Amino acid sequence: MKKLEDYVVSIPDFPEPGIIFRDVTSILQDADGLAMAIDSIREMVKNLDYDVVVGPESRGFIFGVPVAYAEHKSFVPIRKKGKLPRETITAKYDLEYGTAEIEIHKDGIKPGQKVVVVDDLIATGGTTEAIAGLIEQLGGKVVKLCFVMELAGLKGRERLAGYDVESAIIYEGK
Repeated sequence: MKKLEDYVVSIPDFPEPGIIFRDVTSILQDADGLAMAIDSIREMVKNLDYDVVVGPESRGFIFGVPVAYAEHKSFVPIRKKGKLPRETITAKYDLEYGTAEIEIHKDGIKPGQKVVVVDDLIATGGTTEAIAGLIEQLGGKVVKLCFVMELAGLKGRERLAGYDVESAIIYEGK
C-alpha cells in the first residue's frame, strides 16, 4: 500500500541549487493521493472541538475546504491583500526577499470560536504565524495547525511552539 509521501514528486535543485522542491500538485493529480491527504488531515482533527476551518490562498483552500465540508464546519479564507470584498483586517509578514500582506474578513471569525488552520506546507512558519495573529485579533482561538507537508529544517514548528502543530509528512531538510 502506498504512503502519502509516495505521491510527492521531489525536484532537485529547484528553485536553486541545493534545494529539493516537494511538489504537492503531484498529490492532487492522483485520486488516491488526494483522498489520502484529505483523510490524513481529517484524522488530525478527529475528536477535536472546533468551529471553523481557516485556509490561506491558494493551497490552503484546496485542502481546507474538503475537510470543512466533510466535518460539517464552516470555512474562512485568508487571502492576499486587496482580494476580499468586505471589511478586512491585515497582517504583514516577512518573506525570504521582502514582505507580504494577508487579510481576513473582519466578520470571518467570531470571538470565542475555535479554529483549525489547514495548509499544504509549513516551512519557516511566518505565514502561519501571521494567520494565527489575525484569528486571535478577531477573538478566535487557534486549536490546531494542520499541514500536508513540513520542511523541518526550516524550523517553522519551533516558531509556532505555542500551538498544536501536526503534519502528515515531515521532511528533515529544507
